[in-house]
Amino acid sequence: MPWSSLDALSWALVLRLLALLRPPGLGEACTCAPAHPQQHVCHSALVIRAKISSEKVVPASEDPTDTQKMIRYEIKQIKMFKGFEKAKDVQYVYTPFDSSLCGVKLETNSQKQYLLTGQILSDGKVFIHLCNYIEPWEDLSWVQRESLNHHYHQNCGCQVRSPHATRCPVPSQPPMSVSGQTGCWNGSSMGTRPSTMSA
Repeated sequence: MPWSSLDALSWALVLRLLALLRPPGLGEACTCAPAHPQQHVCHSALVIRAKISSEKVVPASEDPTDTQKMIRYEIKQIKMFKGFEKAKDVQYVYTPFDSSLCGVKLETNSQKQYLLTGQILSDGKVFIHLCNYIEPWEDLSWVQRESLNHHYHQNCGCQVRSPHATRCPVPSQPPMSVSGQTGCWNGSSMGTRPSTMSA
């Protein structure tokens, strides 16, 4: 039986009504490209180890017409790995309230410690989101912890291979020459830094 224009219009209205009635947040999502921990450290303004003391929902801006909310986490900073020149002692980190905007949910008032990477906004606030490297400290391997202190920030010029690539053996003296390129230790695999040619 062929469809009449009235049938098509009726179905279009039903579908539009269903779209308007869908629960908020359904179909909205935060998507992040996979990255190696070294890439996160190199592209972040701040890298710290911290405990989360409390959380509070606050307005995203001073503008009274802005309805966006942020979560302000009060933290106890344990160690700073990067960001000394921009922030001395971080007391708060901010994240979007909605997970669809890449907001981060962290445990408060527990003994859990986190590795937090993030950006420092123009107003001095530290901003974190799901696309940053945010991990419970206990979930980091020994190699990752050591790399935070030594290797990651020293090798930001490396082009880290895919995190799914085969792991290379730990080099004894990074960096080392590898067929016209300089090998870069990145904590779990070998990356490459383009060699510089002199004229």
